[in-house]
Amino acid sequence: MNTDKFPLLEKDTAPEASVEWLEKAEENFGMIPNVEKVMALSPQLLAGYTFMWDGFNTASLDAQERQVVYLTANYENECNYCVPWHSILAEQSGLSEKDIEALKGGGSLSDSKQNALSQFTRLLIANRGKVSQMQLQEFFDAGYNSQQALEVILALAVKLISNYTNSIAGTPLDQEAAHKRWVKPVIREA
Repeated sequence: MNTDKFPLLEKDTAPEASVEWLEKAEENFGMIPNVEKVMALSPQLLAGYTFMWDGFNTASLDAQERQVVYLTANYENECNYCVPWHSILAEQSGLSEKDIEALKGGGSLSDSKQNALSQFTRLLIANRGKVSQMQLQEFFDAGYNSQQALEVILALAVKLISNYTNSIAGTPLDQEAAHKRWVKPVIREA
């Protein structure tokens, strides 16, 4: 962790404009995760992140689908901090352990609709938002709609903020998620 450049700020050490957002994180999670403590150095970043996080939580995608998108993005962006936390949230959403493990390994999901969602998310990341009409149609054919395509983009904005923050700051994993510690698996080609 780069604590000299990116300290873990508490409500009493953060800029005044960050305090309400740290309180919101505490309300959402029952504690203030380290990523929000790092983001508190920039009240604008923390405010934007929290606002978008809350917005995605009210999206038409259900709780399991939201975690499919988040875990797919965390895997693709190699976020060692976010994968453990979203593994816990995915369990809470009712996503199967088998599917959580598949997402943590970049694999396919047992549910074809959720798998299409993960694939669409992966394509958006890999192609910087440029998917073909055929790829978009495959997403629609799986049972998703235009609103949900846009909701995936919202989730990717949320993940860009947290994944990139954790990457440059080296955010230490909170003890509450330490039992789910994760490192992206190395895929060996034959």
